[in-house]
Amino acid sequence: MEASYLRINLKELKERTLVMLERCALCPRECKVNRLENQKGHCRTGRYAVVSSYGPHFGEERELVGNFGSGTIFFSYCNLNCLFCQNYEISQLGEGREMDKEKLASLMLYLQEIGCHNINLVSPTHIVPQVIEALELAVKSGLKIPIVYNSGGYDKVETLKLLEGVVDIYMPDAKYSDEENAKKYSNADNYFAINKLAIKEMYRQVGDLVCDEMGIAQRGLLIRHLVLPNRIAGSFRVLDFIAQEVSKNSYVNIMAQYRPCYRANRYLELSRRITEKEYFEVIDYAKGLGLHRGF
Repeated sequence: MEASYLRINLKELKERTLVMLERCALCPRECKVNRLENQKGHCRTGRYAVVSSYGPHFGEERELVGNFGSGTIFFSYCNLNCLFCQNYEISQLGEGREMDKEKLASLMLYLQEIGCHNINLVSPTHIVPQVIEALELAVKSGLKIPIVYNSGGYDKVETLKLLEGVVDIYMPDAKYSDEENAKKYSNADNYFAINKLAIKEMYRQVGDLVCDEMGIAQRGLLIRHLVLPNRIAGSFRVLDFIAQEVSKNSYVNIMAQYRPCYRANRYLELSRRITEKEYFEVIDYAKGLGLHRGF
């Protein structure tokens, strides 16, 4: 299957999105700073994307990894502030270095050259224009593998609409259904309301996950949900939303790997791993709703 971005005018899209950096409202925080002048808002990222690391990743879902890995580019900083983030050195402390469009394009081409099945953009919400300007260059040099938009799910519908025809595979988190917990543990106002609109827009664009004959994802939506201790995530309501308002054929990765990282130990309710009972009650609930893919 041909990557979607090969059929659109990336030059025009680049020009439209770069202008948005002048008074940035790319994400729900709408900081309105002039990032073209290197002003920095909540995401602490100015004109250029900051990259922490890149390379083939074999710890992702098997549909992304295949035989040669998912070509991940880990962007530094994030528009969420999760107190339990396992990658906090990247997302909160900002480890990494700035890269212009030429360098970012070269990373994409390198990942394709070594055989990765896709370009997996990790935490791209705050650097959409920078990705598009790099993608335009990379396509001119032969990039053709699918783009994965791997986000925390705190995405603005208006920005996502600009990505229609650019992204082949959306992979958002659905972190919480409890708005108070989202605010307390991730500093995200109205997370569930925003997340639901974002996931529905992603689904409208790409539909259910489609794989090729080798089982490698080519297009579609893949949703991640991390089970938190003491039912903090509100997992049942998250799954209700997916089954009832998105699709019962949605690919949902219900993840059990929570461990107390970063500042989680400051909160008793977050200071332990989840139990088997806490995990399997979520799995059983998903099956009861008719969800069946991803676990």
